Parts: sequence; structure tokens; C-alpha cells
Amino acid sequence: MDKLHEECGVFGIWSDEKEHVATDIYYGLVALQHRGQESAGIVVCDTKGPLGNVCMHKGMGLVSEVFDKNIMANLRGNIGIGHVRYSTTGESMIENAQPVFLNYLKGTLALAHNGNITNAHEIREELSRQGATFSGTTDSEVIAYKIAMERMSAGSIQEAVIKVAKTLKGGYALLMVSPQKLIGLRDPLGLKPLCLGKRDGAYMLASESAAIVSAGGEYVRDIAPGEMVTISEKGIVSDYSLKQSKHAHCIFEYIYFARQDSVMDGISVHRARLRGGAALAKRFPVEADVVTGVPDSGIAAAVGFAEEAKIPFKLAFHKNSYVGRTFIKPTQKERQSAVQMKLSLIEDVVKDKRVVLIDDSIVRGTTISNLIRTMRKAGAKEVHVRISSPPFLYPCYYGTDVPDNSELIANKFSKDEICKQIGADSLEYMEVEDLHEMVGELPLCKACFDNNYPV
Repeated sequence: MDKLHEECGVFGIWSDEKEHVATDIYYGLVALQHRGQESAGIVVCDTKGPLGNVCMHKGMGLVSEVFDKNIMANLRGNIGIGHVRYSTTGESMIENAQPVFLNYLKGTLALAHNGNITNAHEIREELSRQGATFSGTTDSEVIAYKIAMERMSAGSIQEAVIKVAKTLKGGYALLMVSPQKLIGLRDPLGLKPLCLGKRDGAYMLASESAAIVSAGGEYVRDIAPGEMVTISEKGIVSDYSLKQSKHAHCIFEYIYFARQDSVMDGISVHRARLRGGAALAKRFPVEADVVTGVPDSGIAAAVGFAEEAKIPFKLAFHKNSYVGRTFIKPTQKERQSAVQMKLSLIEDVVKDKRVVLIDDSIVRGTTISNLIRTMRKAGAKEVHVRISSPPFLYPCYYGTDVPDNSELIANKFSKDEICKQIGADSLEYMEVEDLHEMVGELPLCKACFDNNYPV
């Protein structure tokens, strides 16, 4: 699909009662599968057994492809972390699958990371000069090695983590197991999401609240930007030494990345998308007979648009969730066929109608032009496109796979030219100043739209 991708999703759990938490991590990762489909991994540790008693498994593919009953049965421990990956830095290969696991002089460390570190190359070179050798090419491995090295002189693993974090630039949500503690850390700007949940005698950390609920937990709160939480038999301890006044939350979590049943920084993702659609209707009204949205994230914005515009909303597309992932198809023709299989049009909804088609973004323009062509073939009189994000003009350096500028259609063509290319009767994007209609006063990173980078 012609969409952006998030880099990763992370999930961790510490339990003082349950012996084996791998199943909980599995459920959490399945709930985060939309954030990464290239690889998955789980590391667990038994805090009641001998130190260093760690079990790990990771592989390429979806969570359901990487783990089976036999593998899960051997992942024994009451504390652990898991990861799903989509690569934005580092190649798609098993060496880059996470969590990263290190066995060093002062103990063991497992680390899972969502985000991008913009100064990772400099840190890698520094570590290489000190004798470190890396098996992969990810920022995550660089962070893990740096923490392990600092731990040699630090009084605790928490002290080492904070010391390393002070040198990191970019966006990150980190989960670590070492080996009696579960540690979570969110970058000081709040670019990457991380939240806390609980269930009976267990505490969970995850990229999204929906993952906590899927694992049978209850969402408690978001980890604050710059907060480090340590969960152990002593309870939960927070360290705010990285806290700062400037925040910049990624707006695209609310537009597209996050599941709409998630809550992020106190804001319902579903409600944010409804408000985004309503803002579009206020700013760019149009006479039409029906409003529809591109599944999945375009649906809520379409409902918001329809309610504000007083135009009926109808589902016009059936999404087949069982079609293989388009990015693994070897030829463009096969990828295009897979896209058409994923979204099939319900022709009666658009025949002889003036249609408003809502989507969350236009990256290259290939998918939406195909959808418009299909709607016209089915008898749609007019197709007016409304996009619930501003046009992408600039790259993202913090863990979102925004293509090179040369691939961004809005970077090469004007709005009118794009409208003509995709075959729409009209095209309008969300205005940058209207983004706060979605999230209120939450401070945002909008760099991919306005070139104003927070780091």
C-alpha cells in the first residue's frame, strides 16, 4: 500500500506471580503488528532463578509466523520484552531483528527500541574505536552496547541508562530487561509513545494502550517525555532527570500510525481522527451525495467529515485482511494485484453518486489514483478527495519511513497537478494550522509538513 510505515512496536511485562509471561508478550506484539511486519522477537528472564537465566527467540516475518506452540513453551520467565520491526535504519535481515541481547562482564542486557537516533553513527564509531564489534546495523544495537560499556563504571544499570540517554539525539522509546528489572525510557521530546499498564501482580509497558488491553491489562498512564521507569520487586520507581519543558509529539500517530482504539498522551486516537475529519469539512466543504473513507485510518476521519458536513457516510470498500503483505511481492505488477485484492469496491455505494473520498495521506499517489479509477468505472459521477494530513514535503529523521523527497508526489507537483494526476474532481489537504483541531494544545512535531525539526 502507498503508505508510510512506523519503525517498531515494543511491549514489556514484569510479573510477581505468573511464571511465564511470553504469552502476554505475544498478545501484546500481535496488537502492535501494524507498527512493524518485518521481524519479531521476545526475550524473557526468570527473576526467581539463577542470574543470567534468559530465553530468547526472534525471526523474520509476522508474530504468528515467528512463534509457534513449541517455541512459546520454551520461553520461560516472569519478566520480558518483545519487539516488532519495520526497518527505517538498518537492512531487513535477522541480524537486525530485536530485542538486542548482550552478555557482558557485569551481567546481561536485553533491549528493544522504537525510533531513530540521529547521532547513532558517531556513537557507533566511538564504540568501534574502543573495541566494540556489531553484528547488525541498527541504532538499537549501538544503544545497547553503549549502556553495557557505561555499566562497567556506573553504580547501577539505571545510572548507565540515564548517562547514555543524555548523549542520544532523536526519538526513542526503550525497553530493557537487566535481569531482575524491567526498565522503560521515553525520549525527552515525547516523539515516540510509551505507556504503562497493570494487571493483578503484573505491570506492562507498551507503545500503545491497545496492546496492554490485548494482553489483559488496564491502561494506567503514559510515560512522561524524559521519564525512566524501573519495575522490580520493589515496585515502580520513576526518574525524571531527563525531563525538559520542550515537547514535540508525532502528529502522525494520531493521523495514521496508532490503532484507533489506543489512547496516547490522554487523547483518544479515534476521537482525534473524528475531529480531523470535521476540521476538513469546515475548511473545505463540497456538495456531494456520500462520504466514504479508505480503510482503515481514513474511516474515522470520513465519519467526522460526514457528521460535520451533514452528508451520509457509507463504507465503499471491503478490506480483505488475509491477503499477503504487498511489500514482499517481487514485481510491481504483483504488488498492484495485491493492492487491488486488499481493497475491493462496493459499487452500489458510489454508482451515480457525487463522492467525497477521505484518506489519511498521499505519499506517491499510486493507491488513491487506482481507487478513483475504480470508482469512476463503477459509475461515480464525481470524486472529491480530502486528505486528513497536510502534504508530505520533508523527510523524517525520528523513526518514520518517509521516502526520499524525489518520491513524495507533493514535493514534485502542485496541488492542482496532483488532483489531475490522481483523476479527482477536487483535492484538498488538511491545513497545518488545523492539526491542533485533532489534539488540542498537545505540542507537536510537524517537521515532515513544515520543515521545523525539534532536534
